[in-house]
Amino acid sequence: MSGVSQKTIGADDADMRLDRWFHREFPHVGHGRLSKLLRTGQVRLDGKRCKVGDRVQPGQVVRLPPLCEAENKPAPRNRVGWTPTAGDLDDLAACIIHRDEHVLVLDKPAGLAVQGGTATEKHLDAMLDGLCFELAERPRLVHRLDRDTSGVLLLARTARAARALGASFKGRDAQKVYWALVAGCPIPREGDIDLPLAKLGGPGGERVHVDQEHGLPARTHYRVVEAAADQAAWLELRPLTGRTHQLRAHCVALGHPILGDGKYGGREAFLDGAEIVKRLHLHARSIRLPHPAGGFLEAVAPLPRDLRQSWKYLGFNPGEAE
Repeated sequence: MSGVSQKTIGADDADMRLDRWFHREFPHVGHGRLSKLLRTGQVRLDGKRCKVGDRVQPGQVVRLPPLCEAENKPAPRNRVGWTPTAGDLDDLAACIIHRDEHVLVLDKPAGLAVQGGTATEKHLDAMLDGLCFELAERPRLVHRLDRDTSGVLLLARTARAARALGASFKGRDAQKVYWALVAGCPIPREGDIDLPLAKLGGPGGERVHVDQEHGLPARTHYRVVEAAADQAAWLELRPLTGRTHQLRAHCVALGHPILGDGKYGGREAFLDGAEIVKRLHLHARSIRLPHPAGGFLEAVAPLPRDLRQSWKYLGFNPGEAE
């Protein structure tokens, strides 16, 4: 068996999470095994200890133990997972609402996961090779939306654009607006939710909760656009931080869960007798942030048809705000 080897991060992998890079290069090494290799210092980045969530950059060198070299072989065909069809890629291309040489903006449909997971085969990340168009580089995800959230999603088309957009998100320069329908009507009708959030473990999947002692800072500005008495309200939500499930957890903490969000709101997230679609009523309406080539990028995604029907059922007219 040969000894330790090294592999250099390429330009196409800028800002990729180390675990994602590792699992792509060595698909037979599971997450638990990788965690142990990192914990014991057998895998290092530029000679230093690292963690699964560290971001890699072009030119960095990954130290690989002999195990990795032995397992660097193609995965069996039955483990490759879902492969998008030409129709899937055509449907995705139809979701593009902005395209230039640096950035793609999608109007992501609800139900499409951004990245794969244990129980998720079909996901956007598996289709990015189909969005290269005239460029040789594969588009990169620079932020995420929940599977059941529709709306604006940005992709960087080059490593340089990925770094610039990533810096905008980290520096809180990205101004994001979401629309939501919630149960009841908040009082006051406008304000800030400033409650730290921490992740919960267990079998319920990825989930967060308010945790004053161990949570990370999380702030959301909300405004009631319109209310249907005390039955439901249309909220404009502006996340000032970017925590996992922040808007869903903050709306529950406000006492007004997002309609259709049984995971966080339970039965209170459903209106008895209401003739509205049974899904999360959360839509990434717009985003504004510095464009990698200068100036600003602004993108707006219209409400999808199923949510528009819910808005109209409650007597709201989203056309007046568009």
